[in-house]
Amino acid sequence: MNYGQYFKELRNEKNLSQRDLAKATGISQQAISFWEQNKRTPNMDDCIILADFYEISLDELVGRDRKK
Repeated sequence: MNYGQYFKELRNEKNLSQRDLAKATGISQQAISFWEQNKRTPNMDDCIILADFYEISLDELVGRDRKK
């Protein structure tokens, strides 16, 4: 699974739209959209925000704890 797919899966598990996630995290909806389409990757600060929001570790967010 790629990052974009995983980020979208995390968001959908919480039944959030990209706009909802943007409001909850302060990250732009456009950035979230780009990540989910694998057009860009989040920087470290955004990864920390996402990991905190989803209550997961950074390792899990970037795939170190997920099974492939």
